[in-house]
Amino acid sequence: MAVYVPEQFTEDESDILRRYFTNLDGPVFALVNLPEVVKGALFARYSRSPKSLRRLFLDEFVGDLDISGDVTIDATVGLERAEQLYERVFFDYGDDSVAQLGGVHLACEQASNLLTKILEWGRLMSYLEQSTRYIAYDTRLGGRYRYFRDPDVLAGSLGTRYVGDLDRLFDAYSDAAELVTEHVRSEVTQGEESDFVYRTATRAKALDAVRGILPAAATSNVGIYGTGQGFEALLLRMRANPLPESREYADLMLHELRKVIPSFLRRVDLPERGGRWIEYLENTRTSTAGVVEELFGEAPADPVAEVALTDFDPLAEDKTIAAICYPHSHLSEDQLVERVSRLGVDEKVSLMRAYVGERENRRHKPGRAFERCFYRFDVLSDYGAFRDMQRHRMLTIEWQRLTPNHGYVRPELVDAAGFGDRFDDAMGRSAALFDALDAHYPDQAPYAVAMAYRLRYNMQFNAREAIHMLELRSSPQGHPSYRRVALEMHRLIAEQAGHHAIAAAMSHMTTEAPELERLESERRAEAKRSTGNSQ
Repeated sequence: MAVYVPEQFTEDESDILRRYFTNLDGPVFALVNLPEVVKGALFARYSRSPKSLRRLFLDEFVGDLDISGDVTIDATVGLERAEQLYERVFFDYGDDSVAQLGGVHLACEQASNLLTKILEWGRLMSYLEQSTRYIAYDTRLGGRYRYFRDPDVLAGSLGTRYVGDLDRLFDAYSDAAELVTEHVRSEVTQGEESDFVYRTATRAKALDAVRGILPAAATSNVGIYGTGQGFEALLLRMRANPLPESREYADLMLHELRKVIPSFLRRVDLPERGGRWIEYLENTRTSTAGVVEELFGEAPADPVAEVALTDFDPLAEDKTIAAICYPHSHLSEDQLVERVSRLGVDEKVSLMRAYVGERENRRHKPGRAFERCFYRFDVLSDYGAFRDMQRHRMLTIEWQRLTPNHGYVRPELVDAAGFGDRFDDAMGRSAALFDALDAHYPDQAPYAVAMAYRLRYNMQFNAREAIHMLELRSSPQGHPSYRRVALEMHRLIAEQAGHHAIAAAMSHMTTEAPELERLESERRAEAKRSTGNSQ
């Protein structure tokens, strides 16, 4: 079993915390007895804070709450009555829709970056993950750098090397963060913004550039909100996953969730229910992997572009216009598609313009007619960019195994700051450790891979999701690596697919890269804080 670093709280702090958190010393815990707006605000702050959720609650939230009425509550003992309340309706009758009506806020701390991608797989859940852009990852937890230490690896012949090499990667990250920050501040002159905004924005730019040195073993905090049905599916997937951390962490999650929604998760442990489901997932994965290896395992990978548009519908714009007309018409869809195909360009443009309207900001999105067409992309980007793109849920995404075999991306800013040679040394150390682990611990070997290494993944989404995702990921505050992916996707939709009208509907794409990605965002945040403080 993995060893997690427990937090220390005073007796008074513990007295407060046990009213609202299902345990005080584990990495996984549920939030209870708090208003929904408080739980949401806690998770929102969580992503940009180096603190654990319980410490964040004590330091920044509890002072604004009236907790006097909760003195007798002890959330750490669970909620037994919930079991009785739902037992007959849910378990006896198997009504899965009931499990969609009970939700839980669950904090998942000290999870590796491999595990966070497993946690964030489900479409029908909400996630917030600790950001590498606002938090320096060289801060230590319990006196140790923040990366996952797999018990099997540590107990084997490579344990000492694993710890030593990952410590050296974190040393390099720490040195790079300081050096690149100094370089950015020497190149970018402070304007009218406050010293706090300037220093925050320049630090964020440096952390963006050096995060590629961090290994996938680096741990993070993830806040999850989901229904009982969503958590059940997540736990089954985690138990079927070959990564030992995933299976052990699933047990921790199940233990805490059963304190809040026990009946919704009773099937997970039943051999004839959850057990059979897990066996099915394991068997199909291993069988498919074996056949693919037999058929294509020896085939070399051809060089490819970073982003490739691999599939689209040539008639997508006509079909989208037909979908626009459908709710306002009495005709069948086949009739509408046929009639739209005979319209002139001006008539098609007028229909598209009427439907899209004047989009004052990127949150004004056209309706579901844009879900009529789809795009499929094959992407080979650094792992850091993948982490951000993967969190979009209204799409289909699959990724391959993380290895150092596709090479890595070294940011220009790292070279400009004079850290290029040490960056390359760190990548070499990462790759060598992966190779050593791969022979004995193939499932754990990706922990060693630095985030600058490229990962291959595909993404399929409709045009409505493209509007949301590409505008968001091209925004000025976006990380340069995923901004590049988003802009290339937009270009390919317009030029390769020839869907100029759909591409034009994405009117809030940002094509020019700012000098400091976070500057305007930090200015707006400071203005909001000033306004709030003055009221």
